[in-house]
Amino acid sequence: MANVVELKVGLHCEECIKKILKTIKKFEDIEAYDVDTKLNKVTVTGNVTNEEVIRALHKIGKQATNWEQVSNINY
Repeated sequence: MANVVELKVGLHCEECIKKILKTIKKFEDIEAYDVDTKLNKVTVTGNVTNEEVIRALHKIGKQATNWEQVSNINY
């Protein structure tokens, strides 16, 4: 069953986005992914967990947090 992982990630420039996409594409069993530069949101659908994607992004120097945590803070 596919998981939908939604993360808040700093998307500062084209190079950042390229690094993030390259990292996401390394995962096996990814069905879809989306990078929303306006919201600084990365969505990955597939056989991955939030923790796996966050860990991979941290390895390339990107801070990432669960989207739900960010949404809850705004209320």
